[in-house]
Amino acid sequence: MSNATPVLDRLTIGGDLAVHRLGYGAMHLTGPGMWGPYPDPAHAVAILRAAVELGVDFIDTADCYGPGDNERIICQALHPYPEQLVISTKGGLLRRGPSDWTIPGREYIVPLGRPAYLRQQVEMSLRNLGVERIDLYQLHSIDPLVPLAEQIGMLSDLRAQGKIGHIGLSGQPEVTCEQLTQACALTDIAAVENLYNVADRTGDAALKYAEQHDVVFIPWFPLGHGQLVAPGGPLEGVAAQCGASVSQLALAWLLQRSPSTLLIPGTTSLAHLAENMKAADLVLSESDLTLIEEALSGYSLATRRPVGPSV
Repeated sequence: MSNATPVLDRLTIGGDLAVHRLGYGAMHLTGPGMWGPYPDPAHAVAILRAAVELGVDFIDTADCYGPGDNERIICQALHPYPEQLVISTKGGLLRRGPSDWTIPGREYIVPLGRPAYLRQQVEMSLRNLGVERIDLYQLHSIDPLVPLAEQIGMLSDLRAQGKIGHIGLSGQPEVTCEQLTQACALTDIAAVENLYNVADRTGDAALKYAEQHDVVFIPWFPLGHGQLVAPGGPLEGVAAQCGASVSQLALAWLLQRSPSTLLIPGTTSLAHLAENMKAADLVLSESDLTLIEEALSGYSLATRRPVGPSV
C-alpha cells in the first residue's frame, strides 16, 4: 500500500460547507425498524458525542427516522452545535410503522413531495433539531405524482427564506442521471444520496455526473446493510492482507472511488465507530484494488432495491 496516492481528507458542500469525508449516519439511533426512540437514550447521546470528538463534522438524518426521534436525539446530544458541525436531514418519505423496510425487495417506499407537505416537514425538522436553518436539506425521494419543478421549487423558496442552506436529493434506491440533470436545471443541487457500495455500483453513472457538476455524492448502505462485513464475507481475506477490518476496507474503497464521495457509515457501537473512522488512514494500492475485484467476482448482495411500494 505504500505506493498508493493518499486520498483527500475533506470536501466542500455547496461551495461553503467544508467537511471531512467520513461523516456519521444516525439512522440506527432509533427504535427497532427505525421506529420510536432509541431504547437507551444515554448511549445514543454518547455515540453522537463520541463521533464529534473523533472528528465527525457531518451527520446525516431524516424526519422519518423515528419519525422525528432521530432528529431530537441529535439535538439532545449536541445542541448547541459546534460551529463546524453540518447536519443534513431529509423529508418527503412516508412511514406507517416499524415493519416498513424489513422485507427486502418489498419495502414500503412511498414518497410525498407535495409542496405544502415539504414546507411542513422542514418546519418540523427545524423544531426537532433546534435550529433556524438546516445546512443541507434533501428531498428524501422524488415523488412521481408531483412535478419535480414543484418539489424543488418549494425547497428553493425555503432556501430563499433562509430556512435551508443547500438542497440535495436522495434516492430510494437512487436518483438517476436524468433526474439529477433535471433538478440541476431547476436550481443548484449540492448533494445526491444514493445506494452505493463496493459490491453494488449501479449508481456509477450518477456518481460520474456528480463529479462533473460539483455535486457531493453520499453513498447509503456503504457497508451493504452489514452484509459486506458479516463473518465469512467475500472481503475478509483482502482485509487481512491489508491489515484492516472489512468495514475499513469497504469504506476506504469508497473514499478512493471518487473525490466526490462523502461517507455516512452508521453504528450503535463505540468500538465500531472508532474503527470506521480509521478507514480514512487506509490507502489502497492498485494491487489491493485488484484483489478486491477478484474477491467480489461472482458475488452479489441480497437485493436492497425495492420493486414497488406495498401500500
